[in-house]
Amino acid sequence: MASENEDDGDSEIFDVAKCPQCPSITEHDILKRTKKGKGEDILAKCLECGIVHLIELRPPKAISVNTTFSEGKKSHSGSVEVDNDEIISIGDVFQYEGIDWVVTRIDNEISKPFEKLIASKIYAMWAIRVDKKIIKITMTDGENSTPYSLECSPDKIFSCGTIIEIEGHKWRIRAIHTGKGRTLRGKREASEIKRIYLHPPY
Repeated sequence: MASENEDDGDSEIFDVAKCPQCPSITEHDILKRTKKGKGEDILAKCLECGIVHLIELRPPKAISVNTTFSEGKKSHSGSVEVDNDEIISIGDVFQYEGIDWVVTRIDNEISKPFEKLIASKIYAMWAIRVDKKIIKITMTDGENSTPYSLECSPDKIFSCGTIIEIEGHKWRIRAIHTGKGRTLRGKREASEIKRIYLHPPY
């Protein structure tokens, strides 16, 4: 709700107040302000119909949303404090304990998933860490294949044919698998990669 002063400075006009009698938002004269805790009550007069009514302005209440945080195969539970009237959507990015997370699922009280939901209606929320990427790796030497996981920033570049070192051993990137398939050439950001295939450098 916004307000502006008239030129004479004797009155104010609310230009976004909702009148209980008019069908749309109208301008109002402010007659009286009364502090109420962290908010205030405003006695205002609608300039369209003339009705005088009370407008209650209150800051939103903070609530805690139960959230499951996932980092690769590891998950832990916590609570995210938000305004009770905030709309939360899948794909929203937020910070928790200094780490960036993205919302991947929102459920109401009967475990029904939603694309977006007001915070007061959210029973459980899931999020994954986005400031680091866990890349699955397959290291193949002859007939032996070993799985491995590499942690890096999402914008790190990996190129086919380059040499990387893992636990003191050098490997050549043979192929990179994205969600769209495997490639033997080119480069990709870590955020695009599903798996990297490594062979010995010789």
